[in-house]
Amino acid sequence: MKKLLVLSGSHSDIPLIEAGKQLGFHVITTGNDSTLIGHRYADEYHSVDFSDKQAILDLSRQLNIDAICSCANDFGAITASYVAEQMGLPGHDPYETALTLHHKHRFKEFALANKISTPYAASFLSPEDACKGLDTLRFPLIVKPVDLTGGKGVSKVDSQEEYIKAVHYAYSCSRMNQFLVEEFIQGTYHSFSTFVLDRKMVFCYSDNEYSFVNPYLVTTSAAPAIGIDIVKYQLKAEAERIIDLLSLSDGIFHIQYIQTGAKAWIMEVTRRCSGDFYPYPVNYATGLDWAKWIVKAESGFDCGDFPHVVQRGFFGRHCIMSRRNGVIKRIGINHELEGNIIDKFIVLTNGDLIDDYMVNKLGVIILQYGSMEEMILKTTNMNTLVSVELE
Repeated sequence: MKKLLVLSGSHSDIPLIEAGKQLGFHVITTGNDSTLIGHRYADEYHSVDFSDKQAILDLSRQLNIDAICSCANDFGAITASYVAEQMGLPGHDPYETALTLHHKHRFKEFALANKISTPYAASFLSPEDACKGLDTLRFPLIVKPVDLTGGKGVSKVDSQEEYIKAVHYAYSCSRMNQFLVEEFIQGTYHSFSTFVLDRKMVFCYSDNEYSFVNPYLVTTSAAPAIGIDIVKYQLKAEAERIIDLLSLSDGIFHIQYIQTGAKAWIMEVTRRCSGDFYPYPVNYATGLDWAKWIVKAESGFDCGDFPHVVQRGFFGRHCIMSRRNGVIKRIGINHELEGNIIDKFIVLTNGDLIDDYMVNKLGVIILQYGSMEEMILKTTNMNTLVSVELE
C-alpha cells in the first residue's frame, strides 16, 4: 500500500486524513503534539515537528513515502514543498515558490512588484529599524510577523506608543525575527478558494469571514461572500496572473481579501487546506469532496477530470469559543440556530479545561441557511446564539 504523509493531526486535518484513506493510502501523520485528535484517524503517527523541514525530510526518506500533503498550516505547505522537491515527489510547487507565497514579506514584494491589488507594506528585521522615521507614520497600521498565521502576533495600532509595543511584540513572536508593517484597510473580510488546473482557475468558492474574541483569528464563515459578484472578475484575473507568473502546480489556491466598495484587496494567499473543517461547507455548497481534490492534487494524481460545479445555497461554519479561561460547564446553542446545524465536531466538552481562550476551539458546527438574509442575521449574531458557560 502506498504511503501518504500528512503534516499534522489537528481537528482541521481530519478531512485530509480521511480523504487520503479513501484514495487508498496508508496515512501517516506527524507533529510534536501526540494528543491532537486527528492522529486517531491516521494509520500511523510519528512525533516530528512538521515545521522542521529537514527533520520531516529525514522521516520521509526513512518511511519511503509516496506522497506528502500539507496540513492546514502555512509551515506545513512550506515543508511539503521542500520535501517534495528533495525527493522528486509530484503535486507541489518548488520550495522557493512556496516561500514567496507563504512568507508575508516575500508575497508583498512579489504582489507590489507585479501590481497585484494589495495594501502597501514594508518588512523589518528589528524593532529599532521599524521605529526610524516614527514621526512620518500615518495611522492606523497593521503590524504582524511574516511567518505566522491564525492572528498570532498581529496588532492594529493607532498611535506611536501602540506602534512601538506592536513591533516588539511581532518581532518576539516571529520565528524568523521579521515582521511586516502594513497600511490598514477598512472593509469587509472574505476568502476566495480556487482550484488550479493547467495554470487556469477552474473552480471558485467565496465566503465572508468573522472573528470572535481574537479580532485576527477567523472563527466564523458564511457563504457566498457578500458582494462577490462585484469583485469576482477582478479576483479571478489577479489569481490567474499570480498562477501564471509563478507557474503554480495543480491544486488549491486560497485567497484572503478585504472588500472596499467595488475593489478587492488581496491580503494573503496560501496553497493548503483551510482549517476548522472548511471543506465541509464547500462540499455542501458544490457537491464536491473538497478535501479529496486537495489531497489528489498534492499526491500527484491527474486532476483533469475535475468537475464543472457552481457554488449554490447558503452555508457556513462556526468555531465554538469561550470569552475567558476556565473549566467548561455547558455549551449552549439557542433554539433559533439548532435547525440550521447540519453537522458538528466537538473537540472539548463539559469538564474540559480552556487554558488559552484566544485560540482554544471547543468544536465546529456546520450550518445551512434558507436565504442570504437569514445567513447574515444569524452569522452576525453568532456570539449570542452560541455560548459557553464555565464553572
